[in-house]
Amino acid sequence: MTRKKRPEDLRSHRWYGVNDLRSFGHRSRSAQMGYLREEYAGKPVIAILNTWSEINPCHTHFRQRVEEVKRGIWQAGGFPIELPVQTLSEPFQKPTTMLYRNFLAMEAEETLRSYPADGVVLMGGCDKTTPALLMGAISMNLPAIFMPAGPMLRGNWNGVTLGSGTDSWKYWADLRAGTIAQEDWQGVEGGIARSPGHCMTMGTASTMTSAAEALGFTLPGAASIPAADSRHAQMAVKTGMRIVDMVWEDLKPSDLLSAAAVDNAVTTCLALSGSTNAIVHMIALARRAGIDLTLERYDAISRRTPVLANIRPTGAYLMEDFFYAGGLRAMLAELGDLIDGTTLTVNGRTLGENLEGAQIFNDDVIRRRGQPLLANSGLAVLRGNIAPDGAVIKPGAAEPHLLVHTGRAVVFKDYNDMAARIDDDALDIDEHCVIVLHHAGPVGAPGMPEWGQLPIPRKLLKEGVRDMVRISDARMSGTSYGACVLHVAPESFVGGPFALIENGDLIELDVPNRALNLLISDAELARRKAAWIAPAPRFTRGYGALHQAHVMQANLGCDFDFLQRGADDEPEIH
Repeated sequence: MTRKKRPEDLRSHRWYGVNDLRSFGHRSRSAQMGYLREEYAGKPVIAILNTWSEINPCHTHFRQRVEEVKRGIWQAGGFPIELPVQTLSEPFQKPTTMLYRNFLAMEAEETLRSYPADGVVLMGGCDKTTPALLMGAISMNLPAIFMPAGPMLRGNWNGVTLGSGTDSWKYWADLRAGTIAQEDWQGVEGGIARSPGHCMTMGTASTMTSAAEALGFTLPGAASIPAADSRHAQMAVKTGMRIVDMVWEDLKPSDLLSAAAVDNAVTTCLALSGSTNAIVHMIALARRAGIDLTLERYDAISRRTPVLANIRPTGAYLMEDFFYAGGLRAMLAELGDLIDGTTLTVNGRTLGENLEGAQIFNDDVIRRRGQPLLANSGLAVLRGNIAPDGAVIKPGAAEPHLLVHTGRAVVFKDYNDMAARIDDDALDIDEHCVIVLHHAGPVGAPGMPEWGQLPIPRKLLKEGVRDMVRISDARMSGTSYGACVLHVAPESFVGGPFALIENGDLIELDVPNRALNLLISDAELARRKAAWIAPAPRFTRGYGALHQAHVMQANLGCDFDFLQRGADDEPEIH
């Protein structure tokens, strides 16, 4: 380790080390909590931003893991301070955790700014916690290391392996179609989530923790370890130890993040056939670092990147299998020249150095480049007259015959309208139609919930239909599947042309040519636009009002417009 800082150079020295009345107050209050002066004097103060709570099942083990992180910090000569921050519990928080991603990002940044932190351990994993914590840390630009929650163990029911989310949708459709009984459904319920950790399918959680590792923010291999594995506890200790050295070395997010590092993370998400949510989060993360990641760049990388991870919902296996097969390091090594190995990581080594010696132990779980699950296009970016700023689809999760499709629009004005009518036997719909949901975007929903895997009408499920083209300005869970077009921008609620689709219109989807169009004349589209009436605002006060006034559209990452600045822009007032 090469020290760039002396004890008197530490940020926390301004709180603890100065001989004045303020430092007297800080030291006396530390004594009030039982700390000896020699425990923190001249040592790096490490903030631990912990997203544990009693309503976040993905992070139930963080109460123990934080103690292991602290152990590592103490052993390395640091002084740990646990700071609880907002928990974003994907299963429980309504209307969506995405509404509060920026809230947590702001809280992370401001917590680090206002307390005597020299470095930070970021504890997250459940979907939005990873991008939120990284966004805040990038903007604050203190030495930061991410500790992923890790995936839960495989689910099991009557000898059948279950994957969170993916199999929920599958068996829910079967229940609605009448092909399984209520007691079967209850059996799935009891066996699908059986340990701490986030979703073990390739949902947003594993997608974004893997992206964090590819960006260089975790120790090598950290993102793949199951939450219940003892090696996860060991990783927590090592993470605590490493952040202390990072403070002395002054190794910050700005030293890790580059256009090449962002490309590595995007390539990783695509090779995993990761969540469509990753597009929104990666754009937001990159823009926090002053890197303009566009949808066009994302699509260009998608066209060259093979899908190597055979993980549900696109593939067959789960994250536990992925770990045993060699984990993320093995997959990144197999990507070879598609990964820039020169980018720096939190352990002070390059990504390429961290991949040395990585092996694939099961090449059905992690495919070789010569035998990929998909040759390319893990995600596709679409454009057209109803999505001039873009929309996205995951081609591998859709039935192939729907990737080029023209169908009659069946329009629902909002989620409640859809929920009320989708299973009405009188609904004029067949399997060739295109289901359209309005007012599900960042402003209109609010918060752009994961409503994009719109339900197949029950009467069609009973006929054996399991996929249809569905279009919305919503997101969908990475664990979901189907021919679902998402993230339509601009959204309908703010007057994007997507708002102008009417029942009976023909919509053309052409994924190979990246096209999504409403088959009406420009004149008719202009007439409808002139007649469009803006809906009333969703909020009149509080955080909701702040969100609707400042959230950007999906193609810009859904960050707040006033947070689109680089690091070190805000003065510290001590």
